[in-house]
Amino acid sequence: MSKTSHATTLILLLGFYSICQSAEMSISTDPMATAAHASQEDEHSDDGEDHHDSVEKIVVQATRSGRIADDQPIRVELINREEIEEKAAMRPGNISMLLAETGGIRVQTTSPALGSANIRLQGLYGRYTQLLADGLPLYGNQAASIGLLQIPPTDLGRVEIIKGSASSLYGGSALGGVINLVSRKPGDTLKGETSLNFTSKDGQDLTTYIETPLTSSLKGSITAGVHHQAITDVDSDGWIDLPGYERYTARPRLYWQGDDGQTLYTTVGLMSERRDGGTMSGGTVSDGNPFVQTQDSERLDSGLVFTMPVFNELTLNTRASAMLQKHEHGFGLVLEEDQHESYLLESSLTGYSENTDWVIGVAYQSDQFVSETFPQFDYSYEVPGLFSQLDYELNAEITTSLSTRLEKHSEFGTQFSPRISMLYRPGDLTIRASYGRGYFAPTPFVEEIEAAGLSRLETISDISEESAQTASLDFTYTYDNIESSLTLFGSNVDNVTGLEAFASSDVGLPDRVRLVNAEGESKVRGSELMLRYYWGDIKLTASYLYLDATELTPDISQRRKIALTPKHSAGFVAMWEQHGNFRAGFEAYYTGKQRLNDNPFTDYSEPYWHLGLMGEIAIGKFSWFINLENLLNVKQTDEHPMILPNRAPSGQWTTDIWSRNDGFIVNGGVRFKFGA
Repeated sequence: MSKTSHATTLILLLGFYSICQSAEMSISTDPMATAAHASQEDEHSDDGEDHHDSVEKIVVQATRSGRIADDQPIRVELINREEIEEKAAMRPGNISMLLAETGGIRVQTTSPALGSANIRLQGLYGRYTQLLADGLPLYGNQAASIGLLQIPPTDLGRVEIIKGSASSLYGGSALGGVINLVSRKPGDTLKGETSLNFTSKDGQDLTTYIETPLTSSLKGSITAGVHHQAITDVDSDGWIDLPGYERYTARPRLYWQGDDGQTLYTTVGLMSERRDGGTMSGGTVSDGNPFVQTQDSERLDSGLVFTMPVFNELTLNTRASAMLQKHEHGFGLVLEEDQHESYLLESSLTGYSENTDWVIGVAYQSDQFVSETFPQFDYSYEVPGLFSQLDYELNAEITTSLSTRLEKHSEFGTQFSPRISMLYRPGDLTIRASYGRGYFAPTPFVEEIEAAGLSRLETISDISEESAQTASLDFTYTYDNIESSLTLFGSNVDNVTGLEAFASSDVGLPDRVRLVNAEGESKVRGSELMLRYYWGDIKLTASYLYLDATELTPDISQRRKIALTPKHSAGFVAMWEQHGNFRAGFEAYYTGKQRLNDNPFTDYSEPYWHLGLMGEIAIGKFSWFINLENLLNVKQTDEHPMILPNRAPSGQWTTDIWSRNDGFIVNGGVRFKFGA
């Protein structure tokens, strides 16, 4: 990481300096916390005992008002610690399953060779989703590529999800929504857990989480993991279905509270991974040659969040983060080396009165990309901006929220992003309505380029920003042991960027691509339905997602379905749990027919089911778990080959992934909890 810029060094040093300062300040601080903060700490406690009758007491971070989830005009969906532990037993190495099995979210595999994926919220493109850690963009400015597969769920306390344009809250990278990964908050005693997992496909995961008080006002935690997967050709066709990798991660965190209500949170993250895919040794693609894909990744990030009361009714908030990520990609004989950097510096003032909460602030964001191999694709986006949010409680039943953001983008000029939301709560019924507008600053990294690299991409010119309008109407009703919700939503997206194939010679076939803005609007209309029933120790959850997502054909003569967007999908989960003793679960997920892009074998996919069983039993401080995934042994290669007859103009050698390609898999292991 010798190429770290001065800005990176400055912010990283700031993070380390803050850690040192917090340690020094804690020596002389009063151990008593303010009442408000103590209450919030209780609400954030993540000891695995979050049940359905207490979820609504959580104060969410993803919005800036500091309200509990039930009082938010902006709907924030929560995945609590209990659900995280369930999914961690199924996929302890990363958060993909945790998100994929949440209503309205689709984790779309973008690279059949390396397994990279992005997160689609309510049918919108994955590059529009902003992934945050404790409100900070520690993983970069979009939730795409391999990054999603490099985040273990071990230290998560909960996950907060905002669907629809959140550009007014977080800028252009949140055009489709926000997923905020909230870390576990250390308690007053030393405790932690270690998890060891093995899979039937020669995969292993070892993760450890430790939290401890350091002084009366300083607490710390650290998460570390080692992950391995052997390269696996499930169907023996010479193409690797499970990419091999070796990954190491570590993330220490410090939490400090002063005697006058100040709080400081700091973190540093490190990750190193080597990932291998493509053809097996001795395997070839359709031209008779091997095609090996590799990616070496190194990431270093740092962040801090500082809050301080000002006078009696104001709070000063400061956030800062820096991320540096280096990649070395191998696409057959082509080696691409590049570096991504992103920075955030933000300060805001928050005020409260009897009926009003408000926030006003300034922010500076930077997103940079440098390629040693293809420098014509380098970019540097500098984005200063102003933002504000006003929540006003009209009466006991109606609350409104207006958030706005004005930014000066160095490449795409002035951008104004508003969002208005309303909450109406007559009795047990809760109704929310939201409308938002936002934008996204295009980069070369649409899904096909993430998978195939830059070697066949024409130099970018005449590209406009992507923009969207999103709206939703949400109904939530709770009665006794039944929870239900219905969401109606829609989006119109302009200037969607995509690839256009062309021939580099007058007589040849298309062998290169250029990045262009699509004509007309992409339109998404849909609905989500969720029903949950609690029967003693048993929890039953059913969900359904309807999507009508269309775009104009290249000749703009008619509309067609957006590829890899199933019209119908549904899920059912039954979980029987006695906290501290055992849990057993069954899940069934249905994915409907999807239109496929440039697939020579078929124009539409087949519907498929994903079934799973899991069990966990606790004996003292040990919990033994086993999980059976994909019981029906669904594989895309049972429907058609993965390898294309001819290489795609983008450089890709495989069809898109619309199903699974890992087959039936079993994993099991042990979790050991220690301390109080």
